[in-house]
Amino acid sequence: MPVYMVERELPGIEMEQLAAAQKAAIETSNQFTADGKPVRYIRTTFVPGEAHCMCLFEAGDADVVKEVNEKANIPFTRVVEALDLTPQ
Repeated sequence: MPVYMVERELPGIEMEQLAAAQKAAIETSNQFTADGKPVRYIRTTFVPGEAHCMCLFEAGDADVVKEVNEKANIPFTRVVEALDLTPQ
């Protein structure tokens, strides 16, 4: 299944808010999957000095990833297909 990167600009976000957004992404992804739209939250990388956040999701297409983030009320600037090169 393809991997998609969700880019976010989150100026002024507190760590508690970031953790809540991550939880919402996971829970919403799980709900979409239960409803027959498979999507899996993989992880988030946050750059505090720039308030830049990148989240990885696995899904059939970018539209499902956008839907998950919209439903979870997490702002994003774009969703692009990416390669997750994490060693196994």
